[in-house]
Amino acid sequence: MGTFLSEPGSLAFQVRTAWLGLRGALNAQLKAYGLSTPQYATLMILEAHPGSSNSDVARACAATRQAANEMLAAFERDGLIERRPHPGDRRTHQLFLTDAGRRRLAEARVAAAAWETEIEAGFSDEERAVVRKWLEGVYGACALSDEG
Repeated sequence: MGTFLSEPGSLAFQVRTAWLGLRGALNAQLKAYGLSTPQYATLMILEAHPGSSNSDVARACAATRQAANEMLAAFERDGLIERRPHPGDRRTHQLFLTDAGRRRLAEARVAAAAWETEIEAGFSDEERAVVRKWLEGVYGACALSDEG
């Protein structure tokens, strides 16, 4: 199986295969905090972009609006986020982490960081830096191609 993964044209499949493995392993780490990988990502997005809308979250998570709305409703019910009316658009609500949401994210982040350290243990600092730079570059190139 390793042979075809190194063939030209298989990069997207390699990244997807790695992502599926990472997601499953990260889900196992986050379970203790009552979170899945998409839920963890959503909390990180709301921390980085307070006041985001449901649509913003759906776009950032590559989820449908319905799936994002269901997740956000559960977060609100659990006291992890709060919705506030958007000052310029009565149809839209802004989303903010509550103190409980920030605590849950901080706890989960410690576990996720420890897990990342574990899986990256076989790589040098330079190798890790190259991979992160490469991922950012690929993301940027894909975002640019989506715009055009």
